Amino acid sequence: MLKVYQQQNGGLRGMALSDADPIPADAIWIDMLSPTNEERRKVNSLLHMEMPTRADMEEIEVSSRLYQEDGGIFLTTLILSNMETDSPVADVVSFVLTQDKLVTIRYIDPQPFKTFAARCERGSPVGQRAEMVLMTLLDVIIDRMADVLERAGAEIEAVSREIFQPREGKVMQSADFQDVLRRLGRKHDLTGKMRESLLSVSRVLSFLTPAMEGKPNKDVRTHIKTLTRDVQSLQDHTSFLGSKLNYLLDATLGLINIDQNNIIKIMSVAAIVFLPPTLFASIWGMNFHFMPELNEPFFYPIALLVIVISGILPYWWFKRRGWL
Repeated sequence: MLKVYQQQNGGLRGMALSDADPIPADAIWIDMLSPTNEERRKVNSLLHMEMPTRADMEEIEVSSRLYQEDGGIFLTTLILSNMETDSPVADVVSFVLTQDKLVTIRYIDPQPFKTFAARCERGSPVGQRAEMVLMTLLDVIIDRMADVLERAGAEIEAVSREIFQPREGKVMQSADFQDVLRRLGRKHDLTGKMRESLLSVSRVLSFLTPAMEGKPNKDVRTHIKTLTRDVQSLQDHTSFLGSKLNYLLDATLGLINIDQNNIIKIMSVAAIVFLPPTLFASIWGMNFHFMPELNEPFFYPIALLVIVISGILPYWWFKRRGWL
């Protein structure tokens, strides 16, 4: 899908184009969502440069993602989508900045692009030049990541309270531990992808800093510095959340080990208690030639008493030593 945005009343007005529609020459932002070959050809023809293909965007080398060519600045970064779900998706998005146009090429539809498009439709100021549109769009993307990290931090704190401050009278069972591990795993996956995305955005901003040195617009350079500081703070917070997740994971596994040790201890106590009585009962029960309890009326109750005492004494001794 190809959508173009033109200036109108201080903002940008979006318009979806079909394959037959030409791209307006005064378009400031050209948004390409899963573009077809025809849409790609039209943009290439308008800008007299080759837009990166899907294969180009997936190259992991920095030189393949950040470069200047034919008078344009090509930036490819990793953006997260579906961050509000349990299955966030990370995919590459390319920004091509020319003298008077911004082109975005993407194969996902993350929330920041929807938010930015809605802001444009409302007539909110997003910049009159292509570079300021790029700065505003990056600002929206970073704000979205900050909101997701804030929510993730609150959810991680809730898991921490559940682990260390369970409700009174509630004992965590195996199903509870499994649920905690799943939740920690999902948050670890989210923060890992968020860390990778923030690193990618940080590289984009670092590349833009010298690329914009020759531009007359000082606001762009100031905006880049502000965004760089924001990204750095988010990276620090993401690292903190990652460390906390590792700590909670270790603590949960430790609690599981304690729970398993308690089960093993119960089995050990049962073995200790029943082993001596079983030994006496086996000795007397297998003695077929000499069975005094058949002749002595009180011998059988005495044998039962000995069996009971032989079970109580080991338990009492282990309890006294503090081994149970």
